[in-house]
Amino acid sequence: MYVITRVYETKPGQARLAATLIAKIGKVYEDAGQRSPVQVSFNGGTLPGETNRAYMRWEAEQIESPYRGGNTLPDASEFGGKLREIVVRSWIEFEEKLTPDKFQES
Repeated sequence: MYVITRVYETKPGQARLAATLIAKIGKVYEDAGQRSPVQVSFNGGTLPGETNRAYMRWEAEQIESPYRGGNTLPDASEFGGKLREIVVRSWIEFEEKLTPDKFQES
């Protein structure tokens, strides 16, 4: 099991709008059966830490390319175009989730 995080660095003052748009994108993918429910968060500058950031996280049994053979991408272009206008850069992070079957005794 994996935790996948898309991180979006936004233009100043745009983190909450970015979070709204990525929540809508996540719902499109979820409704198409291509993603588990997403968790979206953001820091627009009122909290310590990195500011002007929005995050979309979800879990997946395996890491798969969205461009894999036979896969049809859902259409989230209505939100993706608006998101691209306010994002400075983005990246994706992968983490392996610790499940009971992976526990290691010291």
